[in-house]
Amino acid sequence: MALAPRQTRFLIVFAVLLIAFYAIITIGWVDTHVVLPFTAALARVSGAALNAIHEPVHVDGTVIAGARFAVDIRGGCNGLEAVVFVCAAMLAFHAPLRKRIIGSLAAAVILEVLNVIRIASLYLLGVYYRSVFETFHLAVWQTLMFGAAVFLFLIWTSRVTPRDAPSST
Repeated sequence: MALAPRQTRFLIVFAVLLIAFYAIITIGWVDTHVVLPFTAALARVSGAALNAIHEPVHVDGTVIAGARFAVDIRGGCNGLEAVVFVCAAMLAFHAPLRKRIIGSLAAAVILEVLNVIRIASLYLLGVYYRSVFETFHLAVWQTLMFGAAVFLFLIWTSRVTPRDAPSST
């Protein structure tokens, strides 16, 4: 079964954008001046969420610390990989540019809100159920974040694809 030209174009553009976006966020200057400040802001928001539920923590840079546990939000934990993935997919998809940009921005916000929940829950697991912290950190939440990115893409494509579009099977 051969891929249709539109599917081939999507896969090529998606791969190019994915590689380009990952390359950009790994550039030293971008990491120092964009990614790290973003991650520190994410730590402040996550710390505020924990304080709001009466879990006293303080934030120093990318570290959220309480009396019994601390987490350091590093690359790979700031949600940018899932954001890069879904944005590359949406921007590569055959849809009006405005819808691709709005979809990418909305998905990025949703994923980062989910990431705040992820960070806060991981902190709480570290405090109260340390034995499962690593499993949730490395397996459960990583899977959920990328699953959410794929789910957002699928929902978005179902909304931007014309209802009368011919299927290419």
